[in-house]
Amino acid sequence: MSSVDETIQGMQAKFNASAAAGLDLVFQFTITDASNYYLVVKDGTCEFREGESDDANVTLIMDSETIQGIISGETDGMQAFMGGKLRTEGDMMLALKLSELFPA
Repeated sequence: MSSVDETIQGMQAKFNASAAAGLDLVFQFTITDASNYYLVVKDGTCEFREGESDDANVTLIMDSETIQGIISGETDGMQAFMGGKLRTEGDMMLALKLSELFPA
């Protein structure tokens, strides 16, 4: 299991189901130096899957170090974005929802 796999599993443990009530969204995580994942958030549930989704509402593009730092809380997501370590495609405002769905 790669460290990105472990990081993704750690995200699931932090999931805030009440913040996901009524949502139907797909977040694509394109990891430039590891496997890609997507997250399906639907009606208070979350499911991570390896690979690419054709239905992503927003895509977050970063390297494995950046995603691990953001999820662990060592890296601020907005600072990573402003510093060019995190790029988004699609509805960028949805990326901000991740902090509600997965509180530190």
